[in-house]
Amino acid sequence: MPTQLIVAGIGTEIGKTLVSSVLVEALQADYWKPVQSGALDDSDTETVRRLISNPTSRFHPEAYRLSQPLSPHAAAEADGVTLNMAQIKLPQTRNNLIVELAGGLMVPLNNTKLNIDLVQQLALPVVLVSRNYLGSINHTLLSVEACKNRSIPLLGLIFNGPTVETSERCILNYTQLPCLGRIGQETSIDQHVIRQYANQFTRLAESIGA
Repeated sequence: MPTQLIVAGIGTEIGKTLVSSVLVEALQADYWKPVQSGALDDSDTETVRRLISNPTSRFHPEAYRLSQPLSPHAAAEADGVTLNMAQIKLPQTRNNLIVELAGGLMVPLNNTKLNIDLVQQLALPVVLVSRNYLGSINHTLLSVEACKNRSIPLLGLIFNGPTVETSERCILNYTQLPCLGRIGQETSIDQHVIRQYANQFTRLAESIGA
C-alpha cells in the first residue's frame, strides 16, 4: 500500500511546506494541498514543485483556491464562497501522497468545521511540524492533545528551524511521540538542500509507510 499522510503544523509559518517538500522528495510522493489561501501565482503547490527534483511526483489541484492570504473561512467569505467539506476529496493516485494543511489544526474552514475535522474526514495519519519559539511548547502540546482527543493517529514530530534542546526534550517527554527528524535554519532553500534532507529522511519515510 502507498504511504499517505497529512503534514500539519502547530501554527502558521511553521515550515509545513518545507517539510512537505522533503517528504515528497524522500518518498517520490504526490503532493496535494486541499485549500490554498492567497499567493495563487506562487502557491505552496508551485513551491513544492519547484523544490523537488524527482521525476515521479505529481501535483494534484487544490479543492479550493482562495484569493486572499487569510484564514480559509475568512478568505472564502471574501471570495463569496463557502468551503464545502463534501467537495474536499483525496485525489486518486497509486503513488505515495503528502497532504499539507492550510494553517494549524484548529483553523476554521467554514462556520462549523475546522482543519482537524478535515483530518478526520481524510482518515490519514499526521506528521506534526513544530518550530521553537516562546509559546511553542504550549502550541505543540495542545495540537497533540487535540489529535489524541479525536483518536487521530500521530506518526511523530518534525522540528523545523533552530534547535532548543530543553524545549524539544520537554515536548517529546510529555507527548511520548518520536522525533522523526530535524530541519535546520537554512539561509536559502533550493533543490540541493531539499535533496540533502530527503536523503536523511528516506529510511525514515520508508519506515513511516511500513
